[in-house]
Formats: sequence, structure tokens, C-alpha cells
Amino acid sequence: MALLNIGADNRDDAFYRYKMPKMITKIEGRGNGIKTNIVNMVDIAKALARPPSYTTKYFGCELGAQSKFDEKTGTSLVNGSHDTAKLAGLLENFIKKYVQCYGCGNPETEVVITKNQMIQLKCAACGFLSDVDMRDKLTTFILKNPPETKKASKDKKALRRAEKERLKEGEAADDELKKLKKEVKKKGSSSKDGATKAISSKKKGNNSDEDRISPAHSQADEKEEFDDDDVQWQTDTSLEAAKQRIQEQLSAVTADMVMLSTSEEKKSVKKSPERERKGHENGTNGTNTHERLVSEIKDGLKKASSASQLKALLTTLTGTPQEVMDALFAALVDDVEKGFAKEVLKKKSYLAAATQEEGSQMVLLHTIESFFGKASPEVLKEVALVLKALYDNDVLEEEFILEWYQQGLVGSNRNSLVWKNAKPFIEWLQSAESESEEE
Repeated sequence: MALLNIGADNRDDAFYRYKMPKMITKIEGRGNGIKTNIVNMVDIAKALARPPSYTTKYFGCELGAQSKFDEKTGTSLVNGSHDTAKLAGLLENFIKKYVQCYGCGNPETEVVITKNQMIQLKCAACGFLSDVDMRDKLTTFILKNPPETKKASKDKKALRRAEKERLKEGEAADDELKKLKKEVKKKGSSSKDGATKAISSKKKGNNSDEDRISPAHSQADEKEEFDDDDVQWQTDTSLEAAKQRIQEQLSAVTADMVMLSTSEEKKSVKKSPERERKGHENGTNGTNTHERLVSEIKDGLKKASSASQLKALLTTLTGTPQEVMDALFAALVDDVEKGFAKEVLKKKSYLAAATQEEGSQMVLLHTIESFFGKASPEVLKEVALVLKALYDNDVLEEEFILEWYQQGLVGSNRNSLVWKNAKPFIEWLQSAESESEEE
């Protein structure tokens, strides 16, 4: 099957990754019943990530002819005789209006219908939201037949939750297995001592029985009695045991040298928490610590070309996880007053890298609560948009968002305007969750 690059502007790019099949048409019928059948419309629509009914309806709207897509058979028909080149040109117009991002031109977009019944294209590459011209005839059809995207995203999040539960169960099983191994080790060592004593007494007291037993049979019995496959032998790796082995194996002079190096390593390990404590004391108050961390992160962002490099930078900073997250968020959105949610969306990769550890999502939510609690009224209005953007991009998960919101309503800052402005998104999240459970 011949493939074409999606979008006329990318026609000459031999390495363009987004491709679609070349359109194939067929004229059917004659007279007043003549129709044009787009044979591979299903494959084309699949490559564009749009329902085939959208493209078929668009042809009908632009040509002023009746069009129909049969969901059962996958047949796309447009009344009248239309050549392939004309339909291919209309398909290019459809791609520009309803597939390609208006910001970066990437065709990897998703159709989003807002509460105000407006159609937008959400770009997965740059995060740009493109506003579709609602004067176009096809928009009415799209509003009546919205794309099925919520169920797919819910299924993806449900799979992610199931994977987390499976990992937790696996860790619990590993802990149980370790306990059983320790018990088997204790029982095996005691049973081995008893068996050794019994065999030695038998050899001393009854030599005549050994003479009557054949050598092969005797070896088999001994192997059976001393079979310790179930016993797990381990080496004691504690510091005291290491010292004892060193004293036994080395001379007095060399043993002292090894002991000295071991003790120095131990002191250096203990010194790092002390340095960390002194680092906290160097700042006269929390404000100085915050400003210092923000400055260090900004300097690091100039050198960090990827989210992984930023994550490595965060591990070197001196401060609590909450202080580091507060400073990171402030450094990413510094001096932003208008379009705050869009700016957060641009920096989502950095926030995703900082929320990989367990419990880090709640830390980020507390950072958002603290930041918006001190923000201006214009910025405060966008708290729901920020939560929605981070949720859609899998930076924050719904279970942590709902838990954070419930804690806030009963906490000391329950009268904060953050909860009032976040409430619409929380209600939407709860309703979406209930719909998913019903399905």
C-alpha cells in the first residue's frame, strides 16, 4: 500500500514519521444513483486518529452532496461522481482544520469539546490548544457525535492503578518469603546438629551393622541424612563479623590498616547528615533557604537540557523534599502572570521528573496549595486549569488529588480560596470516576 506524509507541507520530507495511505476511490452506480466510494477511508481515518464518519461528512459538506459512512461494513459513500484528486485536496483541507496543531503543525492531536460547546485540538507534542473555527459546517456534526476518548484514558489509568497494586502485592510476597527463609535457616541449623550427633553415636556403638550394609546403600543413606538443600547458608556481613574475619586472615599490622580505612569510611558516611543539618542552619530563616534553592535550580535549568538532568540536580540540593519542590515550582513559573496554566503545561516534563518517587505527588500538591494561596486573584483562578493539565499529562493521579482535596477541607487552611477555585475540577473528576465505575 502506497503511503503519503500527513500534511501537504511535509510532502517532500522523506523522514517524516506521520504517514497515511494514498486515497483509493471507486465510482459505483449510474444515472441519478451514481456514487463515489472511498475504498480505504477506514485506514486513512485511522492514520489521522479521527473517526471515518468525520472525513466522510466533511466531503459531503464541502461538495454539497449527501454522504454516509456505514459503521458495520466500513463503507464510505458520497453521492455523485468525484475524481480522486479532488477528494484528496478536500482531505488536505480537513487535515489542516481538524488534525494538525495550529502551533507546531504536528498531526498528533486530540479533539476536545469544552463546556461551552467549543471544539479544540489538544497537541500531544507541544501542549498547544488550537481553537477550531465553529462556523464550519462539520463542527455541528462533531458536537452531536463527539469522539470516544474519555473511556480510553480511564482504561489507561485503571491499568496503571492495577499495575501499582500488583507491585505492592509482589513486595509483600517478597517480605513473607524472606521471613520463611530465616525460619528455615534456624530450623535447618538445629536439625543438622542433631543429625550429626546421632550418626557419630551410631558409628561408635554398632560396627557390625555397617559391615552388613552394602557400600552403595550406605552412601545413599548418608546422602539422605545430610541432604540440606532446604537450608539457606548466608555470610554474616555485619561490621563486627568483618572485623573478626580480618583479624583471623591478616597479620596484626595489616589488620590495623584495614580497620583504620573502615572506620574512616564510617565517619564520612555519618558526616553527610551533619553537613546537611549545618546547611539548614546557615540560612537564617525559611525565606533565605527558599531563595537559595530557587537560585540554585535556576542556574541548574540553564545547564540541564533534559528532565533526567534536572532530576539528578534535585538530588544534590540541600533541603527537605517540600522545600525543594516549592523552589522548583517557583523557578519554573517565575514572573508569569497571564496564561499561567499554559506555562505549567510547557514545563510538565520537569514536574513529571520530580514526581517519580513515592509520595512526591502529594508534595507537589502541597506546593500548588501553598503557591496559589499566596498568588494574585488572576493567577488563583487558574488553579483548576493547572490541576487538569497535570492530571491529563499523568503528572498527578486522581487518587492523590482527591485525597489532597479532602485533607484540605478539614485542615487548618480549609477557608483558603484554593479549595473554592479547585472545586469545579474536583467535581468533574469525581463524576468521571463514577461514570467509569458504572461502565
